[in-house]
Amino acid sequence: MPVTGSTKLNKPYLVGVAGGSGSGKTYFAKALCARLGASRCAIVYQDSYYIDQSARFDHDGGAVNFDHPDAIDFTLLAQQLRALKEGRAVDIPVYDFVSHSRRPETVHTEPRAILVVDGILIFHSQEVRALFDQRLFFATPEALRFQRRLERDVKERGRKPEGVREQFLAQVKPMHDAYVEPSKLFAHTCVTEVEGFDTFLNAFVDRMLNV
Repeated sequence: MPVTGSTKLNKPYLVGVAGGSGSGKTYFAKALCARLGASRCAIVYQDSYYIDQSARFDHDGGAVNFDHPDAIDFTLLAQQLRALKEGRAVDIPVYDFVSHSRRPETVHTEPRAILVVDGILIFHSQEVRALFDQRLFFATPEALRFQRRLERDVKERGRKPEGVREQFLAQVKPMHDAYVEPSKLFAHTCVTEVEGFDTFLNAFVDRMLNV
């Protein structure tokens, strides 16, 4: 299958964008694809590959650790990224953060010249990590990451502030320290998101237009 807006290598170029929850990685991934255009770039989200947790979810997250590697179906993620890299379309799962189960529908995704993969643990999995042509890690201060997660979970996921705070201290921070932060060692580039963001984005866009 021909790849839309193909690279000079005539195959998709995979960019991994990792960092802690609230680090700015998703903002960067969306900004990058917006600049490159939908015909050339698409985003694949690690969050789509959560394992069904509906049987254990207590309606505010406390019974389920969503920041542990075991919560992610890395095998399916690797299979689908490999297929996209080979120029084959995939049907990506849709995870429902209210019921904490996979929805019946999927998102049909065609390969693009640039495929951006967004997720906190994508460099932890060796199987997934090996597929990236470029790995970026957003190193953002903890206080800022927490504030962003608090606002997101309350506004978008119907969480209570106290539940978000408790989960951050009990799960998010320990998992970040144990799994996310160490995966920074596998990054080709570490980005301090609060400093020089626009400059880095502009430079990376130019780079992606020339791969």
